[in-house]
Formats: sequence, C-alpha cells, structure tokens
Amino acid sequence: MQQSSIGHRIHVIGNSCSGKSSLAERLARSLAVPLVELDALNWEPDWVGLSTADPAEFERRLHAATADGAWVVAGSYARFSERVFWRRLETVIWLDLPILVLLARAMTRSWRRWRSKELLWGTNVERFWSQLMVWRKDESLLWWIATQHRRKRRAMIERMADPAWAHIRFVRLVSTAEIERFVAALERGNHASRRAAEGVHERSARP
Repeated sequence: MQQSSIGHRIHVIGNSCSGKSSLAERLARSLAVPLVELDALNWEPDWVGLSTADPAEFERRLHAATADGAWVVAGSYARFSERVFWRRLETVIWLDLPILVLLARAMTRSWRRWRSKELLWGTNVERFWSQLMVWRKDESLLWWIATQHRRKRRAMIERMADPAWAHIRFVRLVSTAEIERFVAALERGNHASRRAAEGVHERSARP
C-alpha cells in the first residue's frame, strides 16, 4: 500500500476503546503529518466537555487544528467533524471491532489508568468504579459502548453510501489482525517510496 492510496487528510473513527488514538498516532508518524486528537481538544478540567459546554469553542479549536493541508484526526464527534473538515477528507478509517472486544478493553484500560493515576487530558484522571455503574448513563463507558455500538455502525454504513461523501475513501477494519496488516502494508509502502526518492536524489546529484 502506497502513501498516496490514503492521502494526507485522514480521519480514524470507531466506538470507544477501538484503538483510534493508537492507530492515528502510528499513521501520523508513518506519514510524517500532525496528529489531531479530538478528545484533547474537547476535554477541559473536571471532565467538562466543550462539545456540550461550549460547542462554538470546540468547533473553533477543530477548525484551527485542521487548517493545514495534512493531518490524521483521531476521534469521532461526527456532528462537528462532518461540518468542519469532512469536505476536505481523503480517507476515513473505521475501526469496527466486535463489542465484546471493546467492553473487555474498556475494563482493562480503565483499571490500568485508574491504578496508575495516569493523566489523560488537562488535569483529568480515569474514573474506574463509575464505569461499572451502568445505571449512571452519563458516567459509565460500558453503558455507552453497549448502547451506541449498533447505532454507530448503522450511521457509518449510511455515510459510506451517502453521495455527499463520495470523494472519501472508506477503509473498514474489523479485527486487530486486519488493523496490523493495514498498518504494516502502509509502512512498507512508505519505506519503499522513501528509498526510491533517495535513489532519485542520489542519481540527480551525480555529475
């Protein structure tokens, strides 16, 4: 897979704990373009989300972060993303992993972050026990994953068929193995392209 096959304006989306940030970071590094994490733009101290508390400011930050001609964006925030930068998108990479995988990841990730007091965005740290309280819909990530999985999948299938987004290449990855194969192929292609470019440069420099 060559670098040009996915372009330089890429959006990695998926349900919570699907691995959006990890994949986006690897792609940004491989393509040598900026990484834009939507969660980092959204979350203020004490878990105040700008997407609900101050949508205009969140949208302003999103415009500023994607103003350049090349980037990899991690995170969904579909209402904002479609309005701000989807018209300029080249590729959407959809991580559509099984729900049981996502729920297991949510538990292990939340436990690890809570135990280590890992700093997430701003001054925010993980809350573990609230994830188990599925009756608290605004706090439990498990509840969110379980109830949003089908809705998000249905919405993505509709977007893929929408003529408004016909200019976007959609890549749907449904397992960790597929994700690894995709990234490995991209990295091999980029390495070969760089070696070829270096060879051209060396030949052109000869007398």
